[in-house]
Amino acid sequence: MTFFQFQHPIFFALLLLLPILAWWAGRMGPEAAVRFSSTALARAVSRERRSQPGKLLFALRLLALAAIIIALARPQLGRINESIEAEGIDIVIALDLSFSMRALDLSTEDDIVTRLDVARRAVDNFIDQRPHDRIGLIAFAPEVYVVSPLTLNHDWLKRNLQRLDLGEIDGRGTAIGTALGASVNRLRDHPDRSRVVILLTDGENNAGTLSPLGAAEAAQAHGVRVYTIATGSSGRVALPEMDQNGRVIRDSAGRPVNRGRSEISGFDDSDLRQIAEMTGGEFFSATAAGELEQIYQRIDEMERTEIELRSYASFTELFIWPTLLGLALLGLEQLLRNTRYHRLP
Repeated sequence: MTFFQFQHPIFFALLLLLPILAWWAGRMGPEAAVRFSSTALARAVSRERRSQPGKLLFALRLLALAAIIIALARPQLGRINESIEAEGIDIVIALDLSFSMRALDLSTEDDIVTRLDVARRAVDNFIDQRPHDRIGLIAFAPEVYVVSPLTLNHDWLKRNLQRLDLGEIDGRGTAIGTALGASVNRLRDHPDRSRVVILLTDGENNAGTLSPLGAAEAAQAHGVRVYTIATGSSGRVALPEMDQNGRVIRDSAGRPVNRGRSEISGFDDSDLRQIAEMTGGEFFSATAAGELEQIYQRIDEMERTEIELRSYASFTELFIWPTLLGLALLGLEQLLRNTRYHRLP
């Protein structure tokens, strides 16, 4: 934002002297171009415009003084600049890609989606709310894959998030402990920053070499808070059709195709609760449509980033222009005084 100002407007008080000078000069009478021993001799000549140059010369001098007074007031063109200093948080999002994430129990009549579809939407919105935080992304099933290291390039992060799909990795198992350990490992090199893991899964730990509680102890030792989210409902849930590579078959509108398949869903969330309790985080459960986005919004509100907005102004000095104008008017006045309006003794 740009603006105009005078640094020392008090000098404008000097402009009040100019009408006084003009009034005083009027009482003294105009300055003559020719001096006579008797004014009676020049009475007729004084009616001619060229015989009264004093008015023009005096006006030029007043204008020059006005320009110099404006220069003394220091006109400036300013620009407001803002800088943001943020004490960001390092966040690793661990996302379950096991085959159970294909279940359709978080769908509505108008929105047929898998658990993974809902999770991607919620994570995408969460990333948008954290512009000043470094965020990393880990996908896991029986193995763990680093989708993105900690980064502030959130556009790139979100593109990688949207490319995640069931069937991209082997989905036959859930290694919660290994996923949490890998997430903590990504955060342990930055002890000077607040560090958080958000782990989302719909199953219980049945793969990997590290137990969930062992990984939680590592997180606790490094000061990493862990928020755990159990998604999906218990009982019989609808399943979409899958191709031979384990990918969800979708119709032309991108909706998962369901032909009446279903299976029993359920798991023990006790490990997830203990992980959150041990690390100072919190456990959440999303069993219905819309709850998962509310959970990520709640976490966003709990983990606030400290942002300091600093504003400063830079100025371009403009006093040189009225100064030059004033000097030019004085120079013109002197030139006319000594040439065309030269006063004869």
